Formats: sequence, C-alpha cells, structure tokens
Amino acid sequence: MATDTRFFDQDMDERSHQVFRRIVEAYMEDGSPVGSRNLSRSLSLNLSPASVRNVMSDLEQMGLIYAPHISAGRLPTERGLRFFVDAMMEVGDLDERARQQIDAQFESNRAENSGDTLLADASRLLSGVSKGAGLVLTGKREVPLKHIEFVRIEDGRALVVLVAQDGALENRIIDIPKGMPAASLVQASNYLNEGLRGRTLPEARVELQQLLESQRRELDDLTARLVEEGLATWAGVNEGARNAQNLIVRGRANLLEDLGQGEGLDRIRLLFEDLESKSDLIELLGSAETGDGVRIFIGSENSLFSMSGSSLVVAPYHNAEDNVVGVLGVIGPTRLNYGRIIPVVDYTAQLLGKMLS
Repeated sequence: MATDTRFFDQDMDERSHQVFRRIVEAYMEDGSPVGSRNLSRSLSLNLSPASVRNVMSDLEQMGLIYAPHISAGRLPTERGLRFFVDAMMEVGDLDERARQQIDAQFESNRAENSGDTLLADASRLLSGVSKGAGLVLTGKREVPLKHIEFVRIEDGRALVVLVAQDGALENRIIDIPKGMPAASLVQASNYLNEGLRGRTLPEARVELQQLLESQRRELDDLTARLVEEGLATWAGVNEGARNAQNLIVRGRANLLEDLGQGEGLDRIRLLFEDLESKSDLIELLGSAETGDGVRIFIGSENSLFSMSGSSLVVAPYHNAEDNVVGVLGVIGPTRLNYGRIIPVVDYTAQLLGKMLS
C-alpha cells in the first residue's frame, strides 16, 4: 500500500526532515538503531539530544520510526522507508565506474554466451553489486530457430533436437513408425530446415503447415507423418515456453552476511523460504512487466515478503521490438541502499535487452 507522502511533507519541518533522513541513512549503512545523542552530533543543525528526542517522538507518532527495544535508538518503519524512497531519496545517474564494471562483465563473455548464460551473468552481476540476491525472470522470448534434427534412439522412437540461433536447445522424444528407414529421418529434417531457419517457433509452424498442405504429394507418407510430428513437437515446446517461466537466482550467500550485523536468523530463514516459493515470486516479478522503469516493493507491501521483511527492486527488459520479455532485479533486507541500486538495476535491464536482441 502506497504512503501518502504529501501528508508527511505538510507536517514535517527542516528539523524533522534532517533527523529522519539521518535515521534512515544510518539504518542503510549498518542496520543498527541510532539514538538522540549520536544524532545530535551528526546533524548539521545545532540541536541538543533533548531537542532531537522531541523530534523523534513526533516522527514516531507519525509512524515513520520505531524503537526495536526499550531504551534503544530508532529505526525507520516500512512506512517510513516508503516515504523516504518516494519523497526524499535522491537517485542520480549510474556512476561511470559502475557502468564500466557492468559493461566489462557482459562484454568479456559476449561472443560465446548463449541467451541463458547472459541471463545468469546478469543475475550474478546484480548480486555482486548490491550484496543481495540477483533475480532474473525469463521464458517469454521467441528466439529464431537455426536447425532441427531427428535422431533415432530405438526402433519406433526418435529424438527431435531443436537448436535456436542463440544456442539454446530443446529436445523431445516422439513415436515413429517401426522400421522407418534412416532416409526418411534425413528427408524430414532437410524439409523442415528449409522452412525454419531464422524464424521463430510460431512463424515456422504457420509457414511449414502451409507448405506441407500444398506440397504433401512430394513427400512419401512416412516422411509427411514425421514432419507433422515435428510440427506438433514445436507446438508443445512453444506452449511450454509461454506457460513455464524460468527464474534465475544468484547470491543467496550474500543474504547470510546480515546475520553478523544484527539481522535475525528467523528473518533470513523466512527470506530463503520466500525464494523457494518460486511460483509466488514469479507472479510478483511478472507484475512488474506491466510498467516501465524500476519498481520497488518494501516489506509487507507485498504478501510474499510480509513475514521476512524483505525488499525487491525490479525492472523489465525489452527486445528489439520493445516488447517486455522478462524482469530482473535485486532482493535483500529492507535496508538496501535504494539510491545506489535503482540505477544499477535500470541500466542492467537496458543493457541486457540490447544484448538479447
């Protein structure tokens, strides 16, 4: 649920803004609560600890900060973090050093990388930069095909091998007439290869179905049946690609580093359970496909993270036709450095889209 930032802006003066900003910044630095005495020393305003406590009391009544323990300092609430992200956070351009690091990691393996490897690299890169876990959701790409081959594995059964232009492979086992000669397998492969190169699965299916209907007399019955089996196999591959999206997660170990910095073991355990709930996570990531730019989910704003108190920063990536083909992002504790991670996620999404296109 979004916070009405206008309400808080109306009720906060310069002192409140500075105190609140410093509490949030301290939380993002090490996750620890900050007290009035330390705040009074770090503020540019000349405020005594007693004055700072009065301001903190007002912020607490507004629901922006809270005390995790009696006599402890203060931490921002999820509501406070949402207000900070929406109204106070300054997001600049990606610095040149980070841009070069991202470019270099992709370019170093670009020549030999398949699409799936690029996606894994993107997830690993986001994990390394953010110190959280990197996520990439894919599975909606329509990749041009390169080659098809029928391989006999036993009498009455054959393996259909589909090779995409990005190097991805799809294998399916089909039934064939017993005693089918090897020449029919070769002829069916050649016939299909003439019509599929450079076309996506849906494009190739339509065109080859039309060719098969008009040129069926040129093929013997066994070869024609094999071609039809190949077309049916493509239908299954394509349908599976539409319904089964692939989720790549890298950097779970980074999340364990928080344990030494005050984060509870129970929270990390719950976060790992969230990551294992792939269907729910895929659904959440899929919701980010509907808009442009970076989206931020903080804690219980989404039911998936209501128990673990985690945050997710995600952005869609597009193909050459500007169609959304997937989503990537970072998941971690709510004290993620949003201002630094947002431009990284945004730039990585743009770069990945270009490379996959």
